[in-house]
Amino acid sequence: MLKIENLQVAYGGIEAVKGIDLEVPDGSIVTLIGSNGAGKSTTLRAIVGLVKAKSGSITYNDEKLLGLDTTKIVGKGITLVPEGRHVFPDLTVIENLKIGAYMRKDSLDEDIKNIYDLFPRLSERSWQQAGTLSGGEQQMLAVGRAMMSRPKLLMMDEPSLGLAPLVVKGIFDIIETLNKEGITILLIEQNANLALKIADYAYVLETGKIIKQGTGKDLLNDETIKEAYLGKSQHTKK
Repeated sequence: MLKIENLQVAYGGIEAVKGIDLEVPDGSIVTLIGSNGAGKSTTLRAIVGLVKAKSGSITYNDEKLLGLDTTKIVGKGITLVPEGRHVFPDLTVIENLKIGAYMRKDSLDEDIKNIYDLFPRLSERSWQQAGTLSGGEQQMLAVGRAMMSRPKLLMMDEPSLGLAPLVVKGIFDIIETLNKEGITILLIEQNANLALKIADYAYVLETGKIIKQGTGKDLLNDETIKEAYLGKSQHTKK
């Protein structure tokens, strides 16, 4: 579905992504793990056109994405749930969801019902301002808002960051549910243990380069990965 070849991205002379290659097969869960500053978020932002690539290619269903604006990329079926959730705090839950469908002209009722079925807590808080929700509820809202554009490829940047362990488990259950419903997932997650458990395939980024790749299961059992990431991956908090 998605193929990246020799992608290079630079910020003000600093090369954040240094010629990486990766693939995301249709229907899979692929995760990128690595320490802060490794180039993970930059990669996702380059895919949706939020940052410009210096060189390389990004192909989605055989279409070139580089040079397209973000609106066109979203229209092709790619959506990013950003780190930090970025809900609109002064708007209600339902207003936030409708913003996720800003490009659509058809009825939203069925999609909103499906999201409320997936996240009953959002249904209960439909007319509540998003800024008054808990961190976990805001993350649910961010995912729900992304789903309103009916993505085929859903990219998620640190969905568990700052959430209590029980809430994190719920978010990961939802990721697996969405994948079973046919949505391809590209996931950035510092909780490497959880990410590798659900991933079909994984890439490890360090200082803008892919240093290791393999199935989620293989990397979960890799001693160097265990030592570097799995011991420190429990960064959740209440």
